[in-house]
Amino acid sequence: MNLNVQVRDLCFVLGARDNQLVGYGIVSGLAGDGDKDPEYTLQAISNMLERFGLTLPPSALTSKNIGAVILTADIPPFVRSGSRIDVHVSAMGDARSLHGAVLARTPLMGPDGKIYAVAQGPVAVGGFIGGIPGPGGASVQKNHPTSGQIVRGAVVEQEIPVSFVREKRLELIMRQPDFVNAQSVAQAINSEVGLLPLVHKITEPALAIDGSTIQVKIPDDYAENPVRYLAFINQLFVPVNTPARVVLNERTGTIVATSRVAVSSCAVAHGNIIVNIAQSYDITQPQVPLAGGAPIIAPSADIVINEGEGMLTPFRGMPTVQDVANSLNALGVTPRDMMAIFQAMKQAGALQAELILK
Repeated sequence: MNLNVQVRDLCFVLGARDNQLVGYGIVSGLAGDGDKDPEYTLQAISNMLERFGLTLPPSALTSKNIGAVILTADIPPFVRSGSRIDVHVSAMGDARSLHGAVLARTPLMGPDGKIYAVAQGPVAVGGFIGGIPGPGGASVQKNHPTSGQIVRGAVVEQEIPVSFVREKRLELIMRQPDFVNAQSVAQAINSEVGLLPLVHKITEPALAIDGSTIQVKIPDDYAENPVRYLAFINQLFVPVNTPARVVLNERTGTIVATSRVAVSSCAVAHGNIIVNIAQSYDITQPQVPLAGGAPIIAPSADIVINEGEGMLTPFRGMPTVQDVANSLNALGVTPRDMMAIFQAMKQAGALQAELILK
């Protein structure tokens, strides 16, 4: 069954996109968890103090409570000067934690090297670390204490110009390229635009150029106000055709399958083989007591192999992934076993879906 989704969730307008910003800064207030005096941190501190009229060589400074950080941010389209955006902060040096850190004023630059925003403020860290580091110490850590964010911590200083209308046309870009869905978007626009008031002398305003681009003509009646026209298009509902696809992630044991996955008639044999290897040591005492010999320690390994009962289970032709999941769950297989079964089904030609391995 196809799902109806708005155009705004399927496409974005060419020219109206996010831009990435990056910066290098200094945080203070780390309570002894800062960098271990790397040269780039000391040099950055010296440069910052020089701007305030205090000249000191890097060798005279310490970074015990200070750390070097990298800042990243995304600036959305149409953001005006004075708006605020979120900033992500991550430790660049060997600071143990950014808990309690306060970021000094740091410029954020775009790919062209220009400054578009300035960040400053306290860093919110979603984790912590405690205890005594090093050999013989004990420590407790939760999440990642060396990264955090400053919500609305950057002020936009320079606007990024956005132009999304060219020659009375705009282009919609599919977030997931697909020929079927691109054509569905074009058909939905062509059938609904005619219902708009003041639209005259325009036929088939939308045309799917390829699997990712839909070219849309702007009527003369909306040439002066293309935002109103685009807002109407973004609210249209389009039936989405989801491809049959199975994604297997062997690192995490995750399996994701779309609802259109089908399996042809086949038979599956499933058997578990468990190998247990236990490492131990054998100690042999000297044959002659009090002879002055030392005990002999030799490593040994015990290997036990258990094989479960295998079954050749016939599968009928199944139209949905729910039937596939129910049949595999009836076998009592684990997610990692399911990965091997799906791969074997694909090799046998029974799995009618695209198989993606991560």
